[in-house]
Amino acid sequence: MISRISQLKKIDWVLCIIVLLLVSVGLLSIYSIGKETGSNIFKRQLIYVILGFLLMFILASFDYRIFRDHNFILLGFYFLSILFLGVILIMGREIRGVSSWFRVGKFGFEPVELMKLAIILVLAKYFSLRHVEVSRFRHLIISGLYIFVPLVLLLLQPELGYILIITLIWLAIIIVAGIKIRHLFILFLIGLIIFSVSWVYLLKDYQKERAVTFLNPHSDPWGRGYHIIQSIIAVGSGKFFGRGLGHGTQSQLNFLPEQHTDFIFATIAEEWGFLGSFFILILFGILFFRLIKISLTSFNNFARLFSIGLVTMISLEVVINIGMNMGLLPIIGIPLPFISYGGSSMVMNFVMLGIIQSIVIRNK
Repeated sequence: MISRISQLKKIDWVLCIIVLLLVSVGLLSIYSIGKETGSNIFKRQLIYVILGFLLMFILASFDYRIFRDHNFILLGFYFLSILFLGVILIMGREIRGVSSWFRVGKFGFEPVELMKLAIILVLAKYFSLRHVEVSRFRHLIISGLYIFVPLVLLLLQPELGYILIITLIWLAIIIVAGIKIRHLFILFLIGLIIFSVSWVYLLKDYQKERAVTFLNPHSDPWGRGYHIIQSIIAVGSGKFFGRGLGHGTQSQLNFLPEQHTDFIFATIAEEWGFLGSFFILILFGILFFRLIKISLTSFNNFARLFSIGLVTMISLEVVINIGMNMGLLPIIGIPLPFISYGGSSMVMNFVMLGIIQSIVIRNK
């Protein structure tokens, strides 16, 4: 058994410092927003961050191979996540046409955050046992069934952003596991057919409008294009040095909607300027580098594939969120990891980092 002191020495402290800096940036921005609006979101976010750090260190002390070696634990967690996604369709709270979370006391809970972790664990376990024969197409079909039910439940909410993220996590893991090029081409064709059918028969009008509006937000400046226009104004008005913490007109005067969640990057860009935005990108770049390095140095396929799944998830969320804030991508409600306000996302991201730290400790 590894001693507690030995574990602390083996933890990737660079990873911890990078995450601490990211959450600090988020807390400062949320504090300035909450101070002006009289909200207590800062206190709640601080609780989420403290809880997240505690869970990270607790999980780091456990052997991550428990998920690889005990099927009942992994499958139990997977089916529990599916159950929560099903419950949300019945008991979920609907906001802007989407039922993605429900309330537990004073706190909200998003089951999709559990589902992302369950998907990464299940896929890492499945392909780690079949790395020799992974090139067989039937393994792509079987692994696809693991994400099929969650994707259907997410489509019923509907949560198009997380459908995209979970699908790309699956794709990244099967590519690293060793998929053949011709199979990848077949999957691309299948995906194109599913997207075409969904666009014509499944997606609602407001979802199509949201996806198209970002191309020309000024076609509906007071409706679908309002969020994008105000976000672009906020990002541009920050210029090089920013307006200063708490002095952003778009965020502090509430012209920018959802300034503490989906559009927190625009808030930071306005108040911290290009320098602050670039600092955040540097931090995420170091975070990605550390996770990829952990994957490459892992001693077993399960750890390697789990690390790839996590870095894929975080990088996608960063790209999508910043793309939304700059008007480069449609608005699909994806938070900025470790920075946006939200307990479910914050805590589960720390839980995944705890598993990563467990991998680091046992690699060394």
